[in-house]
Amino acid sequence: MNDLNLTIIGWVATEPRLVLSRDIHGKDMCSFRVAQSARYFDRNAGQWKNGKTEWFSVRVFKDAAHLVLRSVHKGQPVIVHGRMRTDEWTGADDRLRWDLQVDATCVGHDLTRGVADFSRATMSDDESGDAPLDTDPADLAGGVPDATDAEIAAALAAQDYETGGAVGDEGADDEELVPAR
Repeated sequence: MNDLNLTIIGWVATEPRLVLSRDIHGKDMCSFRVAQSARYFDRNAGQWKNGKTEWFSVRVFKDAAHLVLRSVHKGQPVIVHGRMRTDEWTGADDRLRWDLQVDATCVGHDLTRGVADFSRATMSDDESGDAPLDTDPADLAGGVPDATDAEIAAALAAQDYETGGAVGDEGADDEELVPAR
């Protein structure tokens, strides 16, 4: 199967949450939201500007879920790589809703924005099942909670607007866009 794999560089918008499996094989899941905003330099105004913010629900499974829960926290810069899916549903107001989900195979801190101290982890029997770190996320079902307004505001406030980002396309007709470096 040809899955869409992508890498997201953004900010953790919600505190990671562990969903314990009722399955004896230990297919626990950790979920959190990531915000990613495009940035571009407007030469006419002489300043950096924000593009549209994209929101992703990240899911991590099995033993890796426990490691992410212990390592990643709201407001931290992260790099996430994994398989993207779109979840669609109808809300209580009968409007079509959608969520971009990433079933992560790799999650780590963005070291261009801070310093981390890595320590190799081993899982004890009381933390997780005997399952290996890899899993097929399609085996599990379940949703990811939406970020609250306060969590969204905190994620946006945590963004470092002095460093570069991607080239945005907002206002491309009026401004010369220069990629951030």
